[in-house]
Amino acid sequence: MGSNAAALRTSRGGHSGTSNMKIACQAGPPIHTRHTCRIFLAFCTLVCLSVSAGAVNLSQDELAKKSLTPLQLEIEKQRQRLSSSELEERRNALMRLAALRHPDASRAAVSALDDKAAIVRAMASSAVQWLPAEEGAAAVLPLLGDKDEFVRQEAAYALGRTKSRIAIMPLIERLAKDKKDGVRGAAAVALGQLADEAAVVSLAGVLSPQTSLPGRKARKEKNVFVLRAAAVSLGQIGSRAGLPNLVATLEDETTTDDVRREAARALGLIGDPAAEPALRKVLLARDPYLSLAAHEALRRISRQQPVGPGQ
Repeated sequence: MGSNAAALRTSRGGHSGTSNMKIACQAGPPIHTRHTCRIFLAFCTLVCLSVSAGAVNLSQDELAKKSLTPLQLEIEKQRQRLSSSELEERRNALMRLAALRHPDASRAAVSALDDKAAIVRAMASSAVQWLPAEEGAAAVLPLLGDKDEFVRQEAAYALGRTKSRIAIMPLIERLAKDKKDGVRGAAAVALGQLADEAAVVSLAGVLSPQTSLPGRKARKEKNVFVLRAAAVSLGQIGSRAGLPNLVATLEDETTTDDVRREAARALGLIGDPAAEPALRKVLLARDPYLSLAAHEALRRISRQQPVGPGQ
């Protein structure tokens, strides 16, 4: 009898527990549970949107890259390398850009003209040479005042390659005032490449200081490279205004033979018969190469002379 009563209580208790659970489920989850669910759903939505946006951006980047030509892709690659913290990486990028020989590649290299490393600035001055003349010269000109000698030297050479007239006066200034032989020599070479008569007086003054520009202290140039470069450049310019200084250099036996040879060649390029007497004097010079240079100059001058009737 006691067993039956206990079973009945157990049965009723089990039925009551099940009913309570059903009532609880029908009543829905507690308020804090619903709030948590909403937060979770909002988080999942944001994640999905972020992934979708990233996929769209990635797709746009891929499309942009696919729209670039191989040249443009290479330029962009090297442009990014210029921001590297590694010196060799930046130098190599400039070499690659220069090798492309394209204005857009040179424009990518312009930022390196302000690099903290002198060697990179110097290389950048050469890498921008494929820009239009005025644009390239304007970009490189500030480097003529760089504190580093090598940078100034490379900038001078680069300006000569631009063929831009805006570089003439700054180069003349370097030729006259820079304390470093390499920079003065590079300026003289560049002025010859530019081939403008505005530089003749300054170049002639290097050979003969007494003809230097008024107001400037005459200084006899001692560096052979600078002297040779001045003589060569006078020949490239081809102005008769440089004739007296070249003749004086040729006739001066205290001047090194290297410089005298370049003076003879320059006189041949100018082609003025007034130089013939001085050239003939050195046909029997002790330096056979000077003699040969004078002979070739005389022949060049003779070819430039008009042939009269009956001759």
